[in-house]
Amino acid sequence: MSETKPKNQWKTVETTWDGGAGYIASNQAGATVLMGKDKEGNPGIGPMEMLLCGLAGCTMMDIVEILRKKRQLPVAFKVITRGNQRLTEYPYHFTEFQVEYLLWGENLQEKDVAQAVQLSEEKYCSVGGTLAKAGPIRSTFRILKPGEAA
Repeated sequence: MSETKPKNQWKTVETTWDGGAGYIASNQAGATVLMGKDKEGNPGIGPMEMLLCGLAGCTMMDIVEILRKKRQLPVAFKVITRGNQRLTEYPYHFTEFQVEYLLWGENLQEKDVAQAVQLSEEKYCSVGGTLAKAGPIRSTFRILKPGEAA
């Protein structure tokens, strides 16, 4: 008898206030991230920036896996995510997003990279699918030679 995949799954992150201006979030595996500032005043990542981090990480994981299957793995990969945040009334939410993909490699094929980006954005990236409900996500990509400046 085959097992059926569950229809839903809860994800849990526990966030603890450090008593000052810092908030430490940890997942069930024990990884942590600082939001706000630590007790020495060193800045962490802001909560709205965390959304952009999640978008970048999610789409990058998809694209690396897709390109790996195509034997088109880049030697370096960077994603720059931007969110246009409305500041006229609360809540100050994002109204649109920009994603810039920068891939370095000698033999990366533009059609393969374009397909990987499209599949991530339209099918696989859960964070992008969630954020797209808040506003449009526009993206571009560039393929660069190893060592070439962005």
